[in-house]
Amino acid sequence: MKKGLLGMLAIILVSSMFLAGCNKGSSDKGYSNGGKGTKIELWTFNELHEQYYEHMAEKWNEENPDDQISLKATTYPYEDLHNKLLVALQSGKGAPDISDVEISKFGNFLKGEPQILPLDDVIDPEKENIVQSRLDIYAKDGKTYGIDFHVGAAVIYYNKEIMDKAGVNPDDIKTWADYKEAGKTVLEKTGIPMTTLDIEDQWSFWPQVAQLEGKDDLLKENGEVNLTDPRIVEVLQYEQDLVKEGIAIPSPGNDHHSEEYYGFMNNGGAASVWMPMWYMGRFTDYMPDLKGKIVIKPMPAWSEGAPRSAGMGGTGTVVTNQSKDPEVAKKFLAYAKLSKEGNIEIWKQLGFDPIRSDVWDLPEVNEENKFTEYFGPNIFGTLLEVKDEIEGVNIGERTPDVSNAVKTTILFQTLVEMKDPKQALEEAASQIK
Repeated sequence: MKKGLLGMLAIILVSSMFLAGCNKGSSDKGYSNGGKGTKIELWTFNELHEQYYEHMAEKWNEENPDDQISLKATTYPYEDLHNKLLVALQSGKGAPDISDVEISKFGNFLKGEPQILPLDDVIDPEKENIVQSRLDIYAKDGKTYGIDFHVGAAVIYYNKEIMDKAGVNPDDIKTWADYKEAGKTVLEKTGIPMTTLDIEDQWSFWPQVAQLEGKDDLLKENGEVNLTDPRIVEVLQYEQDLVKEGIAIPSPGNDHHSEEYYGFMNNGGAASVWMPMWYMGRFTDYMPDLKGKIVIKPMPAWSEGAPRSAGMGGTGTVVTNQSKDPEVAKKFLAYAKLSKEGNIEIWKQLGFDPIRSDVWDLPEVNEENKFTEYFGPNIFGTLLEVKDEIEGVNIGERTPDVSNAVKTTILFQTLVEMKDPKQALEEAASQIK
């Protein structure tokens, strides 16, 4: 059976390598620092991540003149990276020292005996400063295998200009019931929908599910598929009702990362959208006309006093069991993503909400930059407000299957075709099982 899996993965790898060779987005710059010191090879799927790691490698060498490293960072297209890494780990050869793994794919690397190394020896000294849910998502059997860039706290971005025109104060919206009523008013007064909903991505649906109190979300705490949970049916019914009443519309371009969507929102197409904090960069880069109009607020809760946020998305960076010097690889990864200095740089370089909550009120993260110029100076004030309400999610071997079902069938069937949410979720769960 293992040979069959390897054969299939080998075919995927050949295809991926061909695609990667044709994709101008791939990069391979060779080793930095003139090849001096311990060589570390790193793979990622995001060019901005690559630039960040290269920046931190330079800082490492400045601070550690007697312990130099030479970094070779390569960016592959998203699917190619994950397929190539999976093949290398399964075959036992060809893997880098360090690699990024996107959260929706992480479960594939936890199946059976993980071929990536536990990172608890570098995490434990900093654990009290880190948002725990950001560690739990990359854990299996009490060991943590990945370190994230950000918390990914889900928030709502309100267009204050539209909300003012409708006479609605975002601060008065405490629950999702309040949000629905406010949406009715906005639609009535302005003719503009309150929000847009992803139908080919999970960033509208998953945060609302994760906000439900308790340990279960799309997966149960034990890793079982949880799509038929009555509370999840209610979440999807809530979204369908918003669409039926015109309060929400399916996102132009089908998700919140399309050019159609950016143009729609930039022209004042909807009064709000809920997305993780890492979405700030999409506003600054792709919706320039909304500068000074968008305010960031906590998510509404399902009931008064319930959680108002959830940690969404993520990139769990791993050290593989093929690393030639795993201790140095771990130390560099910890420096880049766990240290206080690294977390400040993550905000400055990438605009992410860092996983160390002890930096959120430091002067360094409140200095003026393109994000404070766009959204105002109180970005981390919102984050501190919901610090203890950021719900985690369960990540396991079935996460890729569930994520795929949400993106390809469940949301389209219920929010476009208006299929009964209970039926859509039951059918998807049956197919996955």
